[in-house]
Amino acid sequence: MFKSKPSPVICTALCLTAAVSASNAASIPASSMHDYDFSCVSSTIQSWVDKGYYPGASILIGRGDKVLFERTYGTYTPATVVYIASAGKWLAAATIASVVDEGKLSWDDPASKWIPELSPGMGKATLRQLLSHTSGYPDYQPDGRRRDDYQTLSESVANIVPLTIDDAPGTRFHYGGLAMQVAGRMAELATGKDWESLFQERIAHPLGMTATRFTPVDLGGGHSPMLGGGARATLRDYARFLEMIQGDGVYRGKRILSHASIAGMQADQVRGARVDPGGEYVERAYGQTYNGIYGLGEWRDEIDPQGNATLISSPSWAGALPWIDKTRGVYGIFLTHVDVSQNGPAARDKFSGFWASPALPIMVRHALDTGDPPHFRSGMLDIGTTSLYYEKAGHGPAVILMHAHSADCREWDPQFAQLAKRYTVVRFDFRGYGRSKMPIEGEEFTHAGDVLRLMDNLGIKKANLVGLSLGGLVGTDFLALHPERVASLTVASGAIHQGPDIPTETPEQHAERERERTESQKAGIAATLAEGIPAFKKHWFDSLMKSCAPHSEPIRPALWQMIEDWSAWQPAHIEAHVLLDTPVAPKIAAQDHKIPVLIIKGRYDSDGSHRSSDALAAIYPGAKVVTLQRAGHFSNMESPAEFNKALEGFLSSVNARNASDR
Repeated sequence: MFKSKPSPVICTALCLTAAVSASNAASIPASSMHDYDFSCVSSTIQSWVDKGYYPGASILIGRGDKVLFERTYGTYTPATVVYIASAGKWLAAATIASVVDEGKLSWDDPASKWIPELSPGMGKATLRQLLSHTSGYPDYQPDGRRRDDYQTLSESVANIVPLTIDDAPGTRFHYGGLAMQVAGRMAELATGKDWESLFQERIAHPLGMTATRFTPVDLGGGHSPMLGGGARATLRDYARFLEMIQGDGVYRGKRILSHASIAGMQADQVRGARVDPGGEYVERAYGQTYNGIYGLGEWRDEIDPQGNATLISSPSWAGALPWIDKTRGVYGIFLTHVDVSQNGPAARDKFSGFWASPALPIMVRHALDTGDPPHFRSGMLDIGTTSLYYEKAGHGPAVILMHAHSADCREWDPQFAQLAKRYTVVRFDFRGYGRSKMPIEGEEFTHAGDVLRLMDNLGIKKANLVGLSLGGLVGTDFLALHPERVASLTVASGAIHQGPDIPTETPEQHAERERERTESQKAGIAATLAEGIPAFKKHWFDSLMKSCAPHSEPIRPALWQMIEDWSAWQPAHIEAHVLLDTPVAPKIAAQDHKIPVLIIKGRYDSDGSHRSSDALAAIYPGAKVVTLQRAGHFSNMESPAEFNKALEGFLSSVNARNASDR
């Protein structure tokens, strides 16, 4: 449990080549491993450990009783016991569900039925509300009172009784821990057994979770149990629990929980209670804004159109994250505990495992969907003035993918592996985005210049450039400067940056323009910082979603993950002239127009993007224009099949033309 919301992580969950020593890698039977490329997942975790955020970590991805991937990092082994904080809420809810299955409790039992000394308001809260954070109870003991570190649930509840309720039961969702203590005490009174005995007899022993129990959060005390944050477990112990949940309550032929309990735990238990906007986990981690975000002891991270949960989890502030992805039929457990040293790397970098770990389920989903791109490699490329993160796969003519502002190279997930079947595909993060090095304020550079150095360092003489939004602007900049290095250009969602008319400027006019630009950026920075980076990102994300097609909700989690991981360096600093500070259109218009150009427009994109695309089409005779009817600004993510069809058809024609010219 955590008492206050941790700062959003300013990090990236990108694939970074990292050597994981054989001594750290868990030994997995060959028969249980499958041909999926989880290198992106593994290298991201390794980068967190390398930075000192975690002393170690481990991850297991499974499907039924088959292990798809398992690995340990740093000091961890498969047997390392980890304090899992709020990941224990799922275990606690399952334990109580077993008592409900037995008929000794009902989800609709009011707390007063078992604990009559509670105040009338607190006593009205039902077991269902106590486990769904809608009970109206305070989150924690108020300041000035002893924290909830008692030896028994009986003592814990005795010190909850004097508290007053914050909200009427069922009216407001508010994530916390005290209510779960009351729920656990109800289970004890209904069965006549202490909490640890209940958990061991009903969940741990039947599943073979030999190292898992409920213990103190503080690692050094002696209090027990803390249902909302005091459990500890090993990697394979928790994987057994997830296998049971994924198996609809059955573990290797033995029923542990009823179908009704599994369904109830995963159902919407918020039930219309108010969810405050902007701060809750599902919105912050995945960009989802529906009301039914929580079941019983677990978050409903994604739902289908019928409201059924498709991604469920129980994240912890310390970084541990168990989840089940019902869309892919897999479960996963990322086990770790953040280094909480006051002056440690995590504190210095404002790293929060609570907000970083949700990237992993999306990355696992991508690995399952795409398989292993042929001849894949990735890493940091030193291009002299900076370092850029890149990924390269496949063989054939070179294709370079360039992402939008505030996104990163993950934007091209729907295209990268597909194109790698026929091309040498490179995707990378622009300077100041993703894993690439941040700019230095005052140092001038252009993204087009970085692309040229990227090509030189990778030995690419000529490339098919593909850019979306900012990437498209960089593409036209590059075409204006280095047409001899361009085999073809594809631009989507905007095409030309209209810079000032530099040749007609006097030195005085140039100085005045620069002064105005700097003052404007300073004002924007002040406004952004006053609003706060988390709020700025939320507003920016909302504006991007409005520029997409009405049916584009499925891209919300992937797009939000990139925005959440974005460093937001650009709106918080005075940025260099990253695009050409001269009119690009005349430079392109003066060329002989032999380079093939494809312009992809999304029907629902903004008028500004359409005008930019039309401007390029007007000055570049012969440019092919394709409008995707079911797409907006992020057309490659919104309508990937249509986008890929247009792009691959265009690239095939370019290849055929180049072959005939040879």
